[in-house]
Amino acid sequence: MEYTYQYSWIIPFIPLPVPMLIGAGLLLFPTATKNLRRMWAFPSVLLLSIVLLFSAHFFIQQLNNNSGYQYVWSWTINNDFSLEFGSLVDPLTSIMSILITSVGVIVLIYSDNYMSHDRGYVRFFAYMSFFNTSMLGLVTSSNLIQIYIFWELVGMCSYLLIGFWFTRPSAANACQKAFVTNRVGDFGLLLGILGFYWITGSFEFRDLFEIFNNLVYNNEVNTLFVTFCAFLLFAGAVAKSAQFPLHVWLPDAMEGPTPISALIHAATMVAAGIFLVARLLPLFIVIPYILNIISLIGIITLFLGATLALAQKDIKRGLAYSTMSQLGYMMLALGMGSYRAALFHLITHAYSKALLFLGSGSIIHSMEAIVGYSPDKSQNMVLMGGLRKHVPITKTSFLLGTLSLCGIPPLACFWSKDEILNDSWLYSPIFAIIAYSTAGLTAFYMFRIYLLTFEGHLNVYFQNYSGKKSSSFYSMSLWGKEGPKIMKKNFRLFDLLMMKNNEGVTFLNTYRIDSNENVRSMVQPFISITHFSTKKTFSYPYESDNTMLFPMLVLVLFTLFVGAVGIPFFNQEGVGLDILSKLLTPSINLLHQNRTHSVDWYEFLINAVFSVSIAYCGILIASFLYKPVYSSLQNLNLFNSFVKRVPNKMQVLGGKIINVIYDWSYNRGYIDVFYTISLTKCIRKLAELTHFFDRRVIDGITNGVGIVSFFVGECIKYVGGGRISSYLLVYVSYVLIFLVIFFYFFN
Repeated sequence: MEYTYQYSWIIPFIPLPVPMLIGAGLLLFPTATKNLRRMWAFPSVLLLSIVLLFSAHFFIQQLNNNSGYQYVWSWTINNDFSLEFGSLVDPLTSIMSILITSVGVIVLIYSDNYMSHDRGYVRFFAYMSFFNTSMLGLVTSSNLIQIYIFWELVGMCSYLLIGFWFTRPSAANACQKAFVTNRVGDFGLLLGILGFYWITGSFEFRDLFEIFNNLVYNNEVNTLFVTFCAFLLFAGAVAKSAQFPLHVWLPDAMEGPTPISALIHAATMVAAGIFLVARLLPLFIVIPYILNIISLIGIITLFLGATLALAQKDIKRGLAYSTMSQLGYMMLALGMGSYRAALFHLITHAYSKALLFLGSGSIIHSMEAIVGYSPDKSQNMVLMGGLRKHVPITKTSFLLGTLSLCGIPPLACFWSKDEILNDSWLYSPIFAIIAYSTAGLTAFYMFRIYLLTFEGHLNVYFQNYSGKKSSSFYSMSLWGKEGPKIMKKNFRLFDLLMMKNNEGVTFLNTYRIDSNENVRSMVQPFISITHFSTKKTFSYPYESDNTMLFPMLVLVLFTLFVGAVGIPFFNQEGVGLDILSKLLTPSINLLHQNRTHSVDWYEFLINAVFSVSIAYCGILIASFLYKPVYSSLQNLNLFNSFVKRVPNKMQVLGGKIINVIYDWSYNRGYIDVFYTISLTKCIRKLAELTHFFDRRVIDGITNGVGIVSFFVGECIKYVGGGRISSYLLVYVSYVLIFLVIFFYFFN
């Protein structure tokens, strides 16, 4: 076993030949490399699969003996300074390696078909393979300097992948925003690393933890300085894992291709911050107040992400805010000291969210067959609806991922989220109330996404290819640019909620929509639709190819069964036998947590029923508000009759509350606006003021001296006539004037 561990340092570099060969091919043989582009998917998948096998081997070894292994070698030695590089294999490394490689292989297979028609196909696989190398190097690092190097490489790959379609201004702006935002956290991370090296004299994790714990035990460190350095380390995790207030880059990062969103913005890169906090938790746990700060940031992030997802129209941005909220759950668990629960939710969320993102990619492909290549339309949920009949496999997969994220048993996320919710009661009742409320919001916005996308009738722009008026089809859109008629049966109840009443308040009014059977009869089962960009004729949305469906089905299996690794099975002595607890025993003991405990199944069932009931409430509310109205308006009339009994002042107040919530969510909590005003515009004004001062004052003084000297010289040159007597006269005149002034003022 030890012999195998000696070669663990090779693992991060196994996928590296792919980007190297692609780069060399594009430089030396560009035409051949591009013509044979489909061949690059195979080595990418093959090499990452090899890493997956090695990771599984190390995972089994860790499970059998519960011991870590560190293999290091000296890179540079100078007097008292020694810098070592190496690989660390422990339970945390094993979990992250399995996660990165399994999701990576699935996404690469999916990407082969998804990116097949993209001109940047070869470049895409080069970026993805280099990202996998960087991420594997990050999780196997044995010291802080090595982590920082791979941390920056991961950030560079993220920049390249988010701006993959760099010719689109929105993508170019998104990758710059992600890069600048992460630089804030990365600078804090660097300062924190240097601060702890100054305190302990070591970058190695094991030495760092041991030395620092001894210093704290002997009260030989400045508490304020140590807390500040720990906060700087945490700042790097805040930026990378999209925690408040450095979360603003994540929704804009959806400008990249959907496989990128599934891999780095759902399962791996955003998990780097969670990994860093988990790795440094033995350090944080002995520092006062830092765990409180971590839990506070986590609770703010999980609630903020849920509220911002409520009114998003872009399906990928809705999922991005969902990712932000779930990362907040993990950070909350780490701040509470629930090491196992945080890693458990990291695992279950990664597979469920990857499934949802790949499902959204399948939906986007289907929509592009109708509206053409237009992200504003193909990703807009308002223009979707009724896709369940045309993409049944995608619909089923997406529904399972949605149910898992909502916390519905027995799917994966139920077990991990329920454990975090239970631990929150023991930590803080206020935090528990917020966490449980967010669970209900999660169920609401996730089923809102599902219902708007798959239920109802197809709600897109149709254009009859033959141009005959008799067969024209009209649909409803929030943009109001559909044509002279509206298919009124496609109104959703929440759209009616957002109408204006006579008092200018957005609330449910008595506006009546008459069902129109003639309009409904216009729907044809195989109507032809014009592809806007290529002017070709297509039919209704179609299911994706098998190479895209197969990865989704594999993720469905993970979503159904991966929760079993952390389900608390117990023997007669009450000792936990679940795989995750057995694997994390050394780490849990290091954190002074008690792993062996008895379970009160009655209490477990009560807590589970409570959390699931909250989730079902969110699902029911979403179903009521977004359920399509097909043949009648009975639900609307019943709701109207109820509203009529409510006093008008309460209607006005309710309308204002709805307005505030909707505007808050749709405008991203006004946080981007605040940053634009307080940072971007202020910095621009400061730059303009500095530029004005530099040109008018600094340059003005310099130029003024030169101009004055020039004019003085020009004037003096006319005084010189070549006569010595004239020079003596001027000289004597100046002396006399000086003497007169001197005797007049000083005598």
